[in-house]
Amino acid sequence: MKKKAETTTQKSPKKSVKSRSEAQGVREYETVLLPSTSNNYLTLVRVPEDIAEAFKNEGVKRVVACLISDNGEHEYQCGLLPVGDGNTGIMINKTIRTKLSIGEGSRLLVRLRKDESEYGLEMPEELQELMNQDDEGSRLFHALTKGKQRTLIYVVSSVKSSERRIERALTVVAHLKEHYGKIDFKRLYEDMKVSKRFEE
Repeated sequence: MKKKAETTTQKSPKKSVKSRSEAQGVREYETVLLPSTSNNYLTLVRVPEDIAEAFKNEGVKRVVACLISDNGEHEYQCGLLPVGDGNTGIMINKTIRTKLSIGEGSRLLVRLRKDESEYGLEMPEELQELMNQDDEGSRLFHALTKGKQRTLIYVVSSVKSSERRIERALTVVAHLKEHYGKIDFKRLYEDMKVSKRFEE
């Protein structure tokens, strides 16, 4: 990553680095990885005020973020989160930090663009195929709020094995049917634990 001459402090940057990519809807800036002041996530990258305001004026709440460090780059979908004192940030989990070999204080080049996907997360093929064949399951899933849809997508996609994703997709759809389109998360996670025991 080509570093800029100016230094970046841990304060939220006021202005972003201007780039030709902005014409394509990509907003770019340099910053450092900060410790979180919230117990909800461990580390975050703050979004400059002008970029956060521009996304807000466009009604954008979720973005595709590309993080570039000296050790590589990673692109993922995420939400624009309030992080206190009127600032906005994006969350970075342990998997991403490990992949990029970054920690608190690491310098990053950040590129953000509007997330125009249907769900705000990549739909796992296993869940999509199940809903293609199950009209009632699909109807109940799409009647949920976007946030709950993303939660269920994450539940299914967070395991590496395709067989486990199929099992979780079946459990999720069966849960929606049993509870008439409502989600009892405690019961859902219990159901997934039971299905895993049977699989083993």
